[in-house]
Amino acid sequence: MHTDLHTRHCTPCEGGTQPLEPETARERLQALDSEWSLDEEGRGLSRTLRFKDFHHTMAFVNAVAWIAHRQDHHPDLEVGYNTCRVHFSTHAIGGLSDNDFICAARVDRLLQD
Repeated sequence: MHTDLHTRHCTPCEGGTQPLEPETARERLQALDSEWSLDEEGRGLSRTLRFKDFHHTMAFVNAVAWIAHRQDHHPDLEVGYNTCRVHFSTHAIGGLSDNDFICAARVDRLLQD
């Protein structure tokens, strides 16, 4: 289990980097909050969060944007009044990388603080 994921830093994915195998992604998923899920193909990692109101939702979105900026790894975000769906996938390699799990772990840590 990768319990130290939130302390690691993303590294650039270079040409030829292979996405994680679905089995490896399922193993890494165990280190995250149970609300994260993989898509059917094991190429994307998502979690939907609910908040008290729009203000709290946007505060979360801004905090995730800061994580993404600092790690240079950016999720897709779907924002509603009191919800935010966070979806990680490394577009450059067409699937998941360690970076996706590092950032997801950092989101988990954000929610714990």
